[in-house]
Amino acid sequence: MFQLIDVFWAYTFIAILILVGRFIRQRIGLLKSLFIPSSVVAGVIALLLGPSALGTIIKSTIGADSALINGIFPEAILTVWSKSPGVFINIVFATLFLGQIIPGWGRIWQQASPQAAFGQILGWGQYVIGLILGITVLTPIFKLPPIAASLIEVAFEGGHGTSAGMADTFQELGFAEAADLSLTLATIGLVSGIIIGTWLIDWGRRTGRIQQLQEEVSLGNEDSIHIHTEEETSITVARERLFKDLLIDPISLNFGFVGLAVAIGWLILQALGFIESITWGSGDGLKLVAFVPLFPMALIGGILVQLLLVRTNRSYMVSRPLMERIGGLALDVTIVTALASISLTALGSNLVPLLILAVAGITWNVCVYVFLAPKLIPFYPNERGLGDLGQSMGVTATGILLLRMVDPDNRTGAFECFAYKQLLFEPILGGGLFTAAAPALIVRYGSIPMLLFTSVILAFWLIFGFWNCNQLRKKQG
Repeated sequence: MFQLIDVFWAYTFIAILILVGRFIRQRIGLLKSLFIPSSVVAGVIALLLGPSALGTIIKSTIGADSALINGIFPEAILTVWSKSPGVFINIVFATLFLGQIIPGWGRIWQQASPQAAFGQILGWGQYVIGLILGITVLTPIFKLPPIAASLIEVAFEGGHGTSAGMADTFQELGFAEAADLSLTLATIGLVSGIIIGTWLIDWGRRTGRIQQLQEEVSLGNEDSIHIHTEEETSITVARERLFKDLLIDPISLNFGFVGLAVAIGWLILQALGFIESITWGSGDGLKLVAFVPLFPMALIGGILVQLLLVRTNRSYMVSRPLMERIGGLALDVTIVTALASISLTALGSNLVPLLILAVAGITWNVCVYVFLAPKLIPFYPNERGLGDLGQSMGVTATGILLLRMVDPDNRTGAFECFAYKQLLFEPILGGGLFTAAAPALIVRYGSIPMLLFTSVILAFWLIFGFWNCNQLRKKQG
C-alpha cells in the first residue's frame, strides 16, 4: 500500500533519474553514439540502486536487517513504480494517432501496402520462430511455459512499453517472469537494432544497395515515438484563436483528448467483454478479453477521436507536437519504472533461454531485411525497409532514427510510407490486439495449433507481398 505523497516522491525520483541519465548519456561516448535514450539509462540506474542489485549486495554482506535492503528507494516508492508501466502505457498508445493527418484509405493503401506486408512478415515470423523454439527447446529442455514463445514479438515489435504493459497478463497466465525477460529482450533489441541497422546502412552503401548520401543525424527528441506531421496554416491560426478564447493551457486541453481516447478504449474493452460473456466465452468457452490490456484499445480510441475531430472540422483543437510531448513523457515514465522493477533473479535463472530468443529474433529480422525487402518493396527497398527493421527490433523511434540516417532529406518517401503503414500495423501487432491476445491464445489452444495459425498468416502475407510488389512495379511501367 502507498499514499499520495508516496506517488509524488516516486515521480520526483523519476524526474531526477532522467536528469542523471541524460548527464551520463552525454558524457559516455558509447551510449551517445548508439542513441540509447536517457530514459533507458535512467531505468538501468534505478535497477542497479534498487533491491535487485544494491539491495541483494547489502543483504548478502550486511544482512537482512539493513535499512538498505531495498536499495536506496523506500518500499512504497518501489510499489508505485511497479504499478506505473501498466498505467502510463495507455497514454502512450492513446497519443499515437491524435493530431495525425489521416489521408484517404486509397492513398494509404497505395503507399503503405508494401511496408505493411513487410512489417507483418517480420512480426508474424517472430511468432513462428518463437513457437518453433518453444516446442523444440524452451519447453521440453528449459521447462518454460509455452507462452514464452510470444516474447520475441512482444519485446522486439512492442518494445519496452508493450513489455511493461503485458506484465499483468503474464502474471494472470502464471508466468510472471515473462515481464522481466521481455523487458530485457526489448533492451537487447533496441541496442542491437541501432548497431545492426547502422552496419547495414554502411554495407548497403558499399555494395550499391543504398544510394542516398549520409548526413549528420539529429533527433530533436531522442525518445520520440512519432513522426512530425506538417499542418496547414489555417489550422495553426484556428488553434491559437481557440487557446486565446478558452483561457486554457494548450497541454491541458490536449491531455483532455488523451483522457477521452483512453475512456473510449475502456468502453470498447468493456463492450467486448460483455459480448464475450454472452457468446463464445459463456460457461467454459474461450476467455480472451479478460487477458487483453487496455492500451491497444486506447490506440483505437485515439483513432476514433481523431476521425471525429476531422469529421466535425475541429482537428485544430489537437496539436500534434503537444501530443508527442505527452506521449514522450508517458513513455519515459513507462520505461524508467519498468526497468527499475526488473527482477535480476528471474533473468539469471533464464539466461540461456533469453539468449536463444534474442539470437533467433535478431537473425530472423536481419534475414528478412536482406533477402525479402527487395522482393516486397518495389522502390527503394533497402532505404524504406530500414524503418521497419528498426521498429521490429526496438521501438518506432529506432526505425525513425535509421530512416534519418539513410535518407535525411526524405528523397525516397520513406517517412510517409512508414507513417501510413502504422495505421495498418499498430492495431494488430507491435502492441496491438494480437500481441495482447497471443499469450492467452497459446495457453488456450496450445503451441502447435498456434504455430499452424501464425504460419498460415505468415504465408498469406508473403504471397500477398510478392504479388503486390509486382503489381505496383507494373503500374509504374
